[in-house]
Order: sequence, then structure tokens, then C-alpha cells
Amino acid sequence: IHTMEPKDSNGNILQAGDSVVVTQTLKVKGFSSGIKRGTVVKNIRLTDDEDAIEGKVEGSVIVIKTCYLKKK
Repeated sequence: IHTMEPKDSNGNILQAGDSVVVTQTLKVKGFSSGIKRGTVVKNIRLTDDEDAIEGKVEGSVIVIKTCYLKKK
């Protein structure tokens, strides 16, 4: 059985409840300026996709690809 192990851009394993930092500015529909590099996303949730996590940014829940994140 393959267990899902989402990893950040440095290869660290991410777990639900972790805090992560965005490594580059990302454009997001519905956000005027997107998500700036260095934004901290706290208390992440894992998704069915190993390459993405769910997190709250500016009060909105969004899905972010793990290749743009590093564990705090």
C-alpha cells in the first residue's frame, strides 16, 4: 500500500496542522495581488492529491501546490 507523503520544495514531509511558507509569489484568481512570497500558511490540511495542500490565506481556503512551499 502506497501511503501519501506530501513533501515541500526541500523534500520535508508535510503533515496536517503544519505551518508552511510560500517560496514564490503566486497568482490566484480572486486575489488582487496574489499570494506574496514569504506568506505563512498555518494549520494546513492534506488533500487527496499528494502534490497539493489546503490552507487559509487572507480568510479564504485555497489549494496550493507543495512545490511552492517550504516547511516552517
